[in-house]
Amino acid sequence: MTSGGGPTLMGVDVLWVATMLSAVAASAVFFAIYAAVTVRDPMAKRVKALNARREQLKAGITASTTKKRAKLVQQNDTTDRIRNVLSSMQVLQDTQVKQAQKKLAQAGIRSKDLAFLIIFSRLVLPILLGGGAALAIYGFNYLADWSDIKRFGVFAGAAISGYKGADIYLNNLIAKRTDLIRKGLPDALDLLVICAEAGLTVDAAFSRVSRELGSAYPELADEFSLTSIELGFLTERRQAFENLAYRVALGHIKGVVTTMIQTEKYGTPLASSLRVLSAEFRNDRMMRAEEKAARLPAIMTVPLILFILPTLFIVILGPAACSISDAML
Repeated sequence: MTSGGGPTLMGVDVLWVATMLSAVAASAVFFAIYAAVTVRDPMAKRVKALNARREQLKAGITASTTKKRAKLVQQNDTTDRIRNVLSSMQVLQDTQVKQAQKKLAQAGIRSKDLAFLIIFSRLVLPILLGGGAALAIYGFNYLADWSDIKRFGVFAGAAISGYKGADIYLNNLIAKRTDLIRKGLPDALDLLVICAEAGLTVDAAFSRVSRELGSAYPELADEFSLTSIELGFLTERRQAFENLAYRVALGHIKGVVTTMIQTEKYGTPLASSLRVLSAEFRNDRMMRAEEKAARLPAIMTVPLILFILPTLFIVILGPAACSISDAML
C-alpha cells in the first residue's frame, strides 16, 4: 500500500521508520568511536580518594590540636546541615548511620558524610514521590480509567520506591563491586605469594600488587592500595586488615584478613597460607562458572520457544505452505 507520503506497512510510514533506524545506527557508531577514543585510566579517579585518605591519616598523626586537625580534614556544609536537621527531628540513630556508612564503604564511596544524605532521602523521597503520585492520581484525576486498587497500587509503589530507592541503588553497586573483586582475588593472592617469597614486606607487597592489578581489576587494586597506605600510617596493623574486611562484602576477603592477622601475630609463613587460599578461591571461581554453564539450558528454554522456534517454522514450512496454496488455487 502506498499513499502520498510514501509507502506504508500496517499503517506505518516505511521511509520514516528507515530514517529513524538510520539515525539510531549513526548515533551508535559515533558513540562507539567516542568511547574507543576517550579511554581513561580506571585508577585515575581512585587516586584522588587514596590521596585524600593518606592526608586524613597524616592529619590524625601529626595534628597536635583539635583546631589544627579540623583545618586539615575537609567537611561538607550541606551534610552538616542535613545532620543538624535529622538531629533536631530526633530520627538520627547511631546504628542507622553506621549501617549506611558501611554500605557506602562496600560500594566504593569513601565519603562517610553521605550516610546522612541517605537517611535524609528515606524521609524526603517518599513524601515527594508519594505526594506527587497522590496529587496526579487523586488531584488531577490521572489514570481515571483504572480501578481504585490499581491507582492505590501506583501510589503505594511510588512511596515505597522513594523509601527503598537509595538502599536498592547501594545494594546494586555493592553486588557489582563484590563480583569484580571476587574475580580478581585469586590472581592478587598469587602476586602476593610472589612478593612474599621475594622478601617484600606486607605493605610493600600490597602496594606492588595494587600497581600490577590497576588496569585489570581496578576495584581490587583500589582496596589493596588503601590497605597499603593504612599499614604505613596506622599504629595497629591489625586495624588496617580489619578495615579491608569492613570495606569489602566478601567472605573470601575475611579469610585473607584472618590469615594476615595470624601471620602478623604468630609469625606463620605467609606464602604457603596465601597459596592455599589462592587454590581454594580458584576452585570456587571454577565451580561458579560450571554452575552458570549448567543453568544455561534452562535459561535458554524460554527464548528458544518464543523467538527461535517460530522463526525456524516460518523458514522451513513457509515455502511449503506457499507451494500448497499456489497448487490449490
